Amino acid sequence: MFKYFPTNYVWNLSVDLAIEMGARIGEIEQMCAPLQEAARAPDAAGTQAFRETWVAMADRLCELADEDLAHGRACSAGEKLRRAASYLITAERLQAHDAPGRLPLYRRELALFEQGSRLLGDRVQRVTIPYEGRELSALYLPAEGLRPGERAPLLLQLNGLDSTKEMKYLVGLPAWLAKRGVSSLVLDQPGTGEALRLHGLTARFDAEHWASRVVDWLQDHPQVDPARIGCEGVSLGGYYCPRAVAMEPRFACGVAWGANHDWRDVQQRRLQKEGDFPVPHYWAHVCWVWGATDIDDFMRIAEDVHLDGVVERIRVPFLVTHGARDSQIPLKWAERTFEQLVHSPKRELKVFTDREGGAQHASFDNSINAGQYIADWVAEVLGGRTAATSP
Repeated sequence: MFKYFPTNYVWNLSVDLAIEMGARIGEIEQMCAPLQEAARAPDAAGTQAFRETWVAMADRLCELADEDLAHGRACSAGEKLRRAASYLITAERLQAHDAPGRLPLYRRELALFEQGSRLLGDRVQRVTIPYEGRELSALYLPAEGLRPGERAPLLLQLNGLDSTKEMKYLVGLPAWLAKRGVSSLVLDQPGTGEALRLHGLTARFDAEHWASRVVDWLQDHPQVDPARIGCEGVSLGGYYCPRAVAMEPRFACGVAWGANHDWRDVQQRRLQKEGDFPVPHYWAHVCWVWGATDIDDFMRIAEDVHLDGVVERIRVPFLVTHGARDSQIPLKWAERTFEQLVHSPKRELKVFTDREGGAQHASFDNSINAGQYIADWVAEVLGGRTAATSP
C-alpha cells in the first residue's frame, strides 16, 4: 500500500484509489504535499483542505483541456477531463454527506467523465433503468468485436459502500472484460452514486429487489445474451453480489471482489474501534447510505446484512477473492463465504498476496493483476476469450 500520509489510512486509501483510476504521480505530489498537517486534523478541517487542493488540480486540468480543444486536440483534452473527473471523485468521496457544495462537485464529476469519454472516443454509454418510479443509472460498455445482431455475455458490476460507477469504470475491469469478449454494466445501485445522491434511493439488505429489475432490463437488451449474465461486487458489493446471485436464479455466475460475509459483525467491531474505516465521518456516512436516523437505527438495519443461510442457495459458478492483508474485512469472512458455497458447481477462493499484488482491501493497492484474474475467470465461465483475437 502506498502511504503518502503516514498516520491517515483513510487518506492513503483515497490516494491509492486515485492511482488505480489513472492519477499521475507528479499531480499527486502537487496535491498532497501541502496536506501533511491537515492529515492530522479532525475530519471536517482535514477533508476541506484535501478537497481544496484536489479541486484546484481538476480546475487546472480543465483549463489545459480547453487549450487542447482550441488547437483541435480532442484526445489530449479528453484524457485530461477524465483525469479531472477522477480527482473530483476522490475529493467528493471524502466529504461529509451534507457538506456545502458536495452535490455540485458530484454533478461536475459526472459531466467531466461524460465529456472526457466522448472526446476520447470511448464506447461507454450512460444508461438508465426504471426503478421504484425513479431510475438507476449505469455505464454500459459492449464487448469488443461484436458483430451486428450478436449477443455477448455481460458482467453486472456493483459498487461498495462508497464507490461510484465512474470509479469502478476507471479502475479498468470493464475494459479488461471487453477485450475478452464480455460486456459490462457498472451500476449505481441504491445507496451509491446517482441513486443515493440524485434520487434519494438508500441501500437495502435484499439486493435482489433491485438486481432483478436490472436483469429484466438486460434480458431485453439486443446486445446481451440473457443466458450469460454474471454479477460482480467490490467491497460491500461482496455482500450485495452473493445475495443477489443467491436470490436471482437468472445470474449465470458471481464474483466477490473482496468478501463481506458478515457486515453486521464488522460494524459491531468498528463500534469497538477495531479495523480501519474506509471514509471520514464514518457513522454519519453509513446512516446516510442506509437511511438510518441514528447509529442505533443503523445497527438495527445492519443485523440483516450477512450471508449466513444465503450463499448456500447459490447454484452457479462463484469466485471469492480477498486480500491477504485486508485491514477492513478479515480474511476469515472470505473463507466463510467459500465454505458455504456448498451447491456451487465451480467455487473458488483466490487470496491475493504481496507476490501477486492486491493484498489490501478489495485489491485497491494494486488492482490490475487481481482485476485481470477476475476478468479471465469470468470469460472462461461465460464463454468469452482469454487470448487476443487475430487481426
